[in-house]
Amino acid sequence: MIRKSILICTSLSAILLADTNTPPVTTNNSTIPVATVSISNVEVLGYGNEEETKKLQDIIGIKRGDIYDESSINKAKEIILAKLSAEGVQNTTVTVTSTKVGTSGLSVIFDVKKGQKVKIQSQVFNGAVALSHKELEKSLMNKEEDFLGWLPLRNNGVAYVDQLEADSYRIKDTYMKNGYLDAQVSRPTMKIDSSNNAEIVYDINEGGRYKNGKVSVEQSIDGLDTKKLEDGLRLKEGKYFNIDIMRRDITFLKEQVGDLGYAISKVEPKIMKNDANQMIDLSYVITPGEKVKINDVLISGNEVTQDKVIRRYIYMAPGDTFSLTDLKDSKNALGRTGYFESSEIIPQPNGTDKIDLLVKVKEAPTGSIAIGGGYGSYQKFMINGSLSDRNLFGTGINASIGADLSQVSTSFTLGITNPRLWDSEYSLSLDLFKKQYDYDDYSLDQTGASLTLGRQFMRNFYAYAGLGYADNQSDINPDSAFATTNPLLYSDKYKKISGLAGIKFDNTDDFYVPRSGFIASAGVELAQLGGSINDEQDNFYTDYGDFAKFNAKFGAYYGMQDLIDYDLIFRYKARYNKLVSGSSNGYIPVSERLFLGGNGSVRGFDMYSISPQRTITAGLPPVTTTGNIGGTQTFSNSIEASIPISEEAKMRLALFADYGTISTDDYYGTAYPSMSRKSVGAAIEWFSPFGPVNFIFSKAINPEALDKTATFEFSMGTKF
Repeated sequence: MIRKSILICTSLSAILLADTNTPPVTTNNSTIPVATVSISNVEVLGYGNEEETKKLQDIIGIKRGDIYDESSINKAKEIILAKLSAEGVQNTTVTVTSTKVGTSGLSVIFDVKKGQKVKIQSQVFNGAVALSHKELEKSLMNKEEDFLGWLPLRNNGVAYVDQLEADSYRIKDTYMKNGYLDAQVSRPTMKIDSSNNAEIVYDINEGGRYKNGKVSVEQSIDGLDTKKLEDGLRLKEGKYFNIDIMRRDITFLKEQVGDLGYAISKVEPKIMKNDANQMIDLSYVITPGEKVKINDVLISGNEVTQDKVIRRYIYMAPGDTFSLTDLKDSKNALGRTGYFESSEIIPQPNGTDKIDLLVKVKEAPTGSIAIGGGYGSYQKFMINGSLSDRNLFGTGINASIGADLSQVSTSFTLGITNPRLWDSEYSLSLDLFKKQYDYDDYSLDQTGASLTLGRQFMRNFYAYAGLGYADNQSDINPDSAFATTNPLLYSDKYKKISGLAGIKFDNTDDFYVPRSGFIASAGVELAQLGGSINDEQDNFYTDYGDFAKFNAKFGAYYGMQDLIDYDLIFRYKARYNKLVSGSSNGYIPVSERLFLGGNGSVRGFDMYSISPQRTITAGLPPVTTTGNIGGTQTFSNSIEASIPISEEAKMRLALFADYGTISTDDYYGTAYPSMSRKSVGAAIEWFSPFGPVNFIFSKAINPEALDKTATFEFSMGTKF
């Protein structure tokens, strides 16, 4: 067995395992002086697929129109070799040739002959006693191949050579997270056999394990209470030292100082070790620097969105005192708009007592022509389409028009919302709708509109109030058995005038993929119905009267990137609805009652298909009929875990479990038991150039005989 040993060192790490003895540049036009030759074409062959090759060409520094320069060509070769070396590819060669084009041009071709990738067969941690192999390897970029490592999301064991030396520091960091302040970790030695299988060896001296003694803060800044700062620290006396917690304490202290206007403060930990009892005393020394004010807010990257729209969400203006909390809140507010793919706010010193805020944004596609749909056992094929723009002409106005079509339903909607009416804190929304449903037992025709006025309070609260109007026409299907047994069960004709009010809290950091924060809302509709119902068969007569509909939503989002260095996001979502009748008999028309099923409640079941059911037996011979009557109370919740599939394609995979319950008050003098349904599934979340698209695959768990299930849905532009 042939073996090679390599000691990783900084000066060589960029080109390890790569063959740099490539042939010199050749040209078939030796009569043209090099300084006068321009590059008319650049090609890279053998590197990868079209997308990978294009990205490489963007970074090698050679492009069409450049003057030919041999040093630049050699530098480009080194970049290619270093990039492949970093990916674990050994013995690569790059040959550069040039071909004459016209009288003074050259076509330059980089021909890449890839070697083989190095696979990590084993890692040895000599001297490691206190921490296990698994604990030490967890944080490393270079890891042994997992069982079935070729599967997605499994570690394939490929060596990232440029990360080897950094892995030494990661091991030391792991020790310091567990109290081993004196741990020493050598540079790694990699041994590669003839099959390109590698063994990586680290020599470790663990040293002693230290506990925290006194943890204090040293500062003399007016407006800061030292005792309160110390109470907010996470490093506690008597616990083992953890360098990660110390870093969080430093961030916490910088935020407290930054909120008083000290944008360029320093927080330095001063550690005093007592080797005899293996204890440390730690003091955080705060040096605030100069108190600074905002000189200017400079915005770049916005090709569509108007500057004034962006400035609405920046909570600092020229002349204001700098605040780190304001900075973080501003970045989150920009993310919640849904206007930008990315945004950052960079403080840049401008003199000793002023800074500029550099606001850099990258526009996201806010306008879209959306097509969605799915298939269900009841509605069969469903399709929906919409034309919308969340940021119409860059003004921040949200406008949409949409249609939903299926075998049993047709609906059209039109909406427009100005979130900052005349650049104020007020918003105004107008919504129009036309809906038609043709169910087994009845048909429903609704036409209506609503107008709401809202206002933002503080930074995360929003309240609204408005009026709504709807004309509802519901008729029994002549082919339904209810047409003879109970013809007025679904026959409701009334006009509804509603008062609407609600409040919402949202401190999430992104509109479509929040990784932190909460969304909570509560609303009420107070409705007055005009008309009456007369059911001679059941001796039932009443005015429609009025009712109140309450709703509440809650969403919590938690990203694990900081804890495990992986973009795993946990989500919890809950929804509650309650109907309360103002009539003495509690009657509420079926079209106003509550249903579950579909995206937004319990996936895996047809939209609005989960409902208490009324069964009637009548006629000669007796005929038994069953129909959905809706509920007066629903609760549904979901837990989700979302992981990245492809960062380049902006695609994620979400696994979910849904659970919901529905119940009703006495209906026509009959009590109905509550119902519960649950489902599991997966959703592909794709942030396409046309807007966010969700492909939902779900399975109902133990559905009952009359349940209508749906295994697939897709939608576009959804949130919550």
